Amino acid sequence: MNKSDLKRNYWMLDGKFARQGYDWWWHNFTGINEKTGEERSFFIEYFTCNPALAAQNGGEEPVCGQLPLNKENGFRPSYLMVKCGWWGENATQLHRFYAWKDVAVSCDNEGYHVFAPECSAGEKLLTGRVEISAEDCAAHPEWMCDAGSMTWDLQVTKQVAFNVGYGAGTLFRKLKAFEMYWHAEGMKSLYNGTVICNGEKFIITNERSFGYADKNWGENFTSPWVWLSSCDLKSKNSGRKLENSVFDIGGGKPKAFGLVLNRKLLSDFWYEGKSYEFNFSKFWTFCRTKFDCKETEDKIIWYVRQETSKAVMETSVECDKSKMLLVNYESPDGAKRHNRLWNGGTGEGTVKLYRKTGLLRHLELIDELEARHIGCEWGEYC
Repeated sequence: MNKSDLKRNYWMLDGKFARQGYDWWWHNFTGINEKTGEERSFFIEYFTCNPALAAQNGGEEPVCGQLPLNKENGFRPSYLMVKCGWWGENATQLHRFYAWKDVAVSCDNEGYHVFAPECSAGEKLLTGRVEISAEDCAAHPEWMCDAGSMTWDLQVTKQVAFNVGYGAGTLFRKLKAFEMYWHAEGMKSLYNGTVICNGEKFIITNERSFGYADKNWGENFTSPWVWLSSCDLKSKNSGRKLENSVFDIGGGKPKAFGLVLNRKLLSDFWYEGKSYEFNFSKFWTFCRTKFDCKETEDKIIWYVRQETSKAVMETSVECDKSKMLLVNYESPDGAKRHNRLWNGGTGEGTVKLYRKTGLLRHLELIDELEARHIGCEWGEYC
């Protein structure tokens, strides 16, 4: 449901999560090339990991878990990683790592704040610079990234939130009950500013940014991993663009108190000011989910059907693999389990939204929508 909660956007790496945990703030949006008019979709992430282990190698350098020497010494990852890049032709991911001595993270009534040399983040402002030479990329496979450069200076306005309810509430956060948590403070967000990637300048404007902002935290990742979201929606019923709508779907195989909850998704469709939520943790809504995600030779394809006692949502999405990334993360325990985690921002598809009516709960179509600029993710451990 659309309920802002800046405390869920706070930094969560305390207690056992400080020793084995990650917390990241993710952003994606679209911009226009200043000279050519080319459209390009970008992503930026501020990823924090295991701050309590900062002193493993003396504390002077970030600890990369895939570095053979660190593996030999039993060192687990510990750093701020600034991840950025773009989708489409020549899709690219860039990583810049910081030792904890060079990072400050704080939270207050204005939300979260991350500061590091040349990179910063908060609820309303994002700045950063990442540059990886081809030589450094080849010499440092433990960085898990490509070569290239990206600089950004952006303002963020978060318009619609997806608050998943008590599962990420104060009690369950204190108990560290879940292996992976999710909160989308800005599942519909406006971005304004500039991005320069590989020397090309892109202008980001609110009305064409199709932006999204969320966060995940916990002690490990989920497998399978599913994510779909878009606020670039056009009604097939009326033919008009929907300016106050967005959908967001995420999950896979949650784990709570050590128990695996197989093939569960959370989603919300904010349709022109009304929330249609499909949340398995709200058992009184009788939420049921079916999903199928598959990889073909040239595409990733998602189908999700969710149902409650009041509504049904069917989502079908495709994204060309040639425009996606195999996005890289290492787990806080030092293992790299996700090696085919497909990640994109140029997906396209349709969403059908129904309400249930009458004693027999017949389905009545509310709208069928064309969706573009879909943020999308799919992967399983391999």
